[in-house]
Amino acid sequence: MSEEAFVPRFTPNPEGLHAEFYGFCARGELRFQRCTACDAWRHPPRILCPRCGAEAWGWTASSGRGTVYTWTVTHQALVPVFAEDLPYAVVVVELAEGVRLVSALRGIAPAAITLNLPVEVRFHRMSDTIGLHWFVPASAAR
Repeated sequence: MSEEAFVPRFTPNPEGLHAEFYGFCARGELRFQRCTACDAWRHPPRILCPRCGAEAWGWTASSGRGTVYTWTVTHQALVPVFAEDLPYAVVVVELAEGVRLVSALRGIAPAAITLNLPVEVRFHRMSDTIGLHWFVPASAAR
């Protein structure tokens, strides 16, 4: 999954399990925790499985493909650094594995976004330990 032109507006400062998630993104991998007791996928990262309460888990690669579950379009820059991006969409993507992830959606006008729009993940590597994710329509991903 290749990187596209992207101008980051901020750098996250993740800690703990979140740092591991962003580290995988820096390597171009979308990985989520998966319980080794009941096989449940989960995000955001946490110590205990919300389904069965087990502490055993591992990081498992996601397909990076999913559909738009819901979205909102921002028309006013509440943070000045985002003003040149207006209007922009923030989406919740439901990945094929069932995990939902809040992200950006690029490569489509906000007015053209539809429910269940097929999307695919992209990454921007900011450092060896931090990568940012966003999505593009699956048809634009090829």
